[in-house]
Amino acid sequence: MNKSNHVTKENLDLKILRLLSQDGRNTYHHIANELKKSPVTIKKHVEELEEQGFIKDYGIQIDFEKLGYDIIAVIEVIVSKGKLLDVEKIIANNPNVFGVYDITGNYDALILARFKNRIDLSNMIKELLANPYVERTNTHLVLNVIKDKSSLADLLDKGK
Repeated sequence: MNKSNHVTKENLDLKILRLLSQDGRNTYHHIANELKKSPVTIKKHVEELEEQGFIKDYGIQIDFEKLGYDIIAVIEVIVSKGKLLDVEKIIANNPNVFGVYDITGNYDALILARFKNRIDLSNMIKELLANPYVERTNTHLVLNVIKDKSSLADLLDKGK
């Protein structure tokens, strides 16, 4: 990969990222066969992608509902006195939270969180409101999940 950390559609790194995004368990050997390169070349490129931060982590898709986490809340938060980042860091430490975003509009932050029951959700909202810099929250409950993943391959295919 070049020094500017630039990934283009045509280069080997993007092809590797596409295959890994489809299945993070792909081996160097499998990727090498797909791309008609040597496993050593693939290993070198993957290590560079990791070092440069293009690959952040490897993981699996878990069905949280089957584990009892069937309540998903989208929580909008208004934060005062320039303490947005401080409040967001506190929120991000809550194990129920799986997304914390700065947003535009009437609210300052958007929080995505999973819960096993309404009591846990209620407790989290009360904790948020106990923070002296949280002015207000607005909570939405997700009724149905239609899509809960993103795919680099799908994004690349859209651009074709």
